[in-house]
Amino acid sequence: MLDNLWKKKIPMMVGIDIGSHSVKAVLLSQGAEGYVLEDYAIEPMPRGAVIDREIQDIEAVGSVIEKIRKNISSKATDAAAAVSGQTVITKVIYMDVSLTEEELASQIEIEADSLIPYPLDEVSLDFESLDVNESDPSKMNVLLSAARTESIEARVAALDAGNFTAKVIDVESYAVGRAYDLCLPQLPDDAKDKMVAIVDIGATVTLFSATNAGKHIYSRDQMFGGEQYTRSIVSYYNKSFDDAEDAKLSNELPPNYTFEVLAPFHTVLMQQIRRAIQMFLTTSGQDKVDYLIISGGTASLEGVESLLSEELGIHTVIANPFNDMFIADSINKEQLANVAPQLMVATGLALRSFTPWHI
Repeated sequence: MLDNLWKKKIPMMVGIDIGSHSVKAVLLSQGAEGYVLEDYAIEPMPRGAVIDREIQDIEAVGSVIEKIRKNISSKATDAAAAVSGQTVITKVIYMDVSLTEEELASQIEIEADSLIPYPLDEVSLDFESLDVNESDPSKMNVLLSAARTESIEARVAALDAGNFTAKVIDVESYAVGRAYDLCLPQLPDDAKDKMVAIVDIGATVTLFSATNAGKHIYSRDQMFGGEQYTRSIVSYYNKSFDDAEDAKLSNELPPNYTFEVLAPFHTVLMQQIRRAIQMFLTTSGQDKVDYLIISGGTASLEGVESLLSEELGIHTVIANPFNDMFIADSINKEQLANVAPQLMVATGLALRSFTPWHI
């Protein structure tokens, strides 16, 4: 299925990020002078409908996506979504440079049994030829992607229930990497040649990925997210979870919340990101991270940018993929600025309208 979905170029797809806390959607067009944000929408997700990036209730998720369908521009009915987490495997493998795409597909299918730790009848495979291997010019670097078919089918079914047609099921880390290019102007000019880490902090899962001189080289999920901050508000101020979420978003918390819940969460957040960076450096053999881009709902939390810059000693910015983009007149730019960090994955998915491959 992935082979068919990922390779077909479809214009004007809505990028739909299905998260455990909300569904985010972005619609882009492309003009002579660059991308245009035509529309976006965010709808809350019922608790328990998505757990750890896996859809538990297709009907409930479909109902939320249907709300997105009613709120987003009617220009597009096709959609791109993404899989992530433990059910997704990506590997760079080395194949003979002389093989055609058809020969590569046949060879990868033969060798997949030893490369993928799941029964092959339970997974969907796709691949992309990258470049010639520097160490051995007779070999080509090939990116192999595999995902559990049931995860893909659940997203396709949810999009269908929401009156969208699924045209692309991507990998979340690829979507973040694609949106990274839009955030580059927020960093110093030399960032395009440096090691840049992107930390997308969701409600329950954080995706850490790294790009070196424009090449995506690493990604890893960790179980941590903004819901931990919400739970602190619940326990400290005896609120319901929904009331705590509302208070967090509206900043309607007692004056001393800074010391009681925000500062402790800042400490945990910093520890999680420091640990993720250290794991990346140890695993990859790289020396350092030069720049840090923070996205996701938690990126908008008070003081995150300065905290990480000062404590980690790494130049940090809050992601805004629309920073240098044309914005449709119908969009409230102030409201957009408040939610832009949450739309990183959805934006990367929307960019699939203009790229035939998944990176």
